[in-house]
Order: sequence, then C-alpha cells, then structure tokens
Amino acid sequence: MLAAALALALCGLLAACGGGKQTVRRTPPPAQPTRVWPHVDPDNPEAANAVLMRAFSLVGTPYRYGGNTPEGGFDCSGLVNYVYRDMLALNLPRTSRDLAGYQGPRIDPLRLAAGDLVFFGSSGSVSHVGIYVGEGRFVHAPSSGGTVRLDRLDGPYWRDHYSGAKRILR
Repeated sequence: MLAAALALALCGLLAACGGGKQTVRRTPPPAQPTRVWPHVDPDNPEAANAVLMRAFSLVGTPYRYGGNTPEGGFDCSGLVNYVYRDMLALNLPRTSRDLAGYQGPRIDPLRLAAGDLVFFGSSGSVSHVGIYVGEGRFVHAPSSGGTVRLDRLDGPYWRDHYSGAKRILR
C-alpha cells in the first residue's frame, strides 16, 4: 500500500512538471523593405489639401459597385469623381480606365504629390484608381464588402499591380 501511494505521488509530480502551457514564439517573417517616398509639393497646395481632407473624411464609407455618394457608398472611380466634384467643382471621367486616359502628365512614382491619381491593373489594362495622399499612401474604395480605406503603394498587391499616375491639380 505504501509503495502504491509513493508511485501515485511520483506520477502526480511528474505530470505536474510537464502539464504547463507551452508558449511557442514564432519568428516574424522578414519585413519587406519599404520605399522612401520623397515629399513633393503639389502644384496647387490649397486644392490638394481640400481633396485630401475630403478623401480622409470618407474613410470607412462602404464600397458599392457603381456607387458615387457617401450615403450610397463608393466604387473606386465614384470616390475620385465625388471628391474632385465636391471640393473643386471638377468633373472627371467616370471609369478608372477613362480617368487614366484623362489629360494631364503621367507621373513618375517618386514624383507623386498629394492629390495625384494612382492607377492599378494588369496586362496593360487599368481597373482601379485611388487618390495619392503622400508618404506612399493612397485613399481608395477597394472591393465588394470593404470600405473606403488608406493603403500603401508598396503593399504586396498594390506594388505588383501599379500601372501609373496622373496629375490632375495644377
């Protein structure tokens, strides 16, 4: 009986030693190097500021295909059109493809200024547009089920699908 009690106690002690929760620490994946985005003054600082403030105020607005109002939601080109029309009374083409063909010079990525339009697509076709806000970031209405948000141009998807930029403000 004494031997059985000692064996039971020994098993209890051994079980207590190994029964704690183990914490596994994972090494985070190496960070992608982020590009240094130079500050470029917009040609029209007042207009650029108005566009940025309005675009920022719409972050969180639901995405809706064909949408072009804060109440009804936005798709990407609807957001761009709304912001420029609301703040500057500027009527722009309605689709991202037509916006990419709109007058205005193409901009090198390192010469982007606040208020420039940034375009994305694949195989030479433009399918998305956003408003550049500085420091490599842009505001856009990304997809169904999402909301207007701020993203980085050097994020994995956007970096790989970047197709150019246009300067609208002068």
